[in-house]
Amino acid sequence: MVQILGLDVAGNPAQWLTTQQAITAAATGGIAWQWGDEAMVFRGGWNCAGIRSTIELRPIVALAGRKPDAWLRVELPLTNTLLFRRDRHTCAYCGDEFAPRDLSCDHVIPRVQGGTDRWTNVVTACKYCNQRKGGRRPEQTRGMQLLFVPYAPCLWEHFILSARGIQADQMDFLKARLPRHSRIFN
Repeated sequence: MVQILGLDVAGNPAQWLTTQQAITAAATGGIAWQWGDEAMVFRGGWNCAGIRSTIELRPIVALAGRKPDAWLRVELPLTNTLLFRRDRHTCAYCGDEFAPRDLSCDHVIPRVQGGTDRWTNVVTACKYCNQRKGGRRPEQTRGMQLLFVPYAPCLWEHFILSARGIQADQMDFLKARLPRHSRIFN
C-alpha cells in the first residue's frame, strides 16, 4: 500500500495519508503544494463532455490550512515496535541483532528502582540479557554494560520508524532533517 507523507503548513510531518485520503484532499483543494520526483496519476470518471478526471499526486504533500500540531512538542509515543526499530533490532547489551519475537523492552533504571517508561530509560534487549540483568542497573550486573545510550526520537525519526513501504523521496526528505545522534542510518 502506497502512503503519502502529509505535512503541515510549516513543513513538519503531520500524518501518513492513504492514497484515498490524499486524493480526497487534492479533489477538495486541500493540498497547498506537492514535492517529489515520481508523480502518481489517478484517473476517475468521465464528465458529460467526455473528459476524464485525473489527479496527480507526489509522495509528499502539504495540507492546506493544516496548522502545526501541539503534540509535536511532546515526547512521542513509546511502543515496543518503535523501540525495536529505533535500536535496529539490536540488543543494547550483547550487540546481536534479533527478530522482534526474541526481543524485549529493558528499563536501564528498572521500574523496581524508580525507573520510568520513557524513551531515555529504555533499550532493546534480547530476552536472555533482559532476564540476566533482571531488576538491577547495568552497573550493578557483572559484565553487563550498555553498548549505546537510549534517546527520545525526534518527530522526523518517528515518521521514519512508523512508516510502511516508505518511498525514496519521502526517506530523503525525512533523513535530511535527522539529528546527528540518530542511530536509524548510522
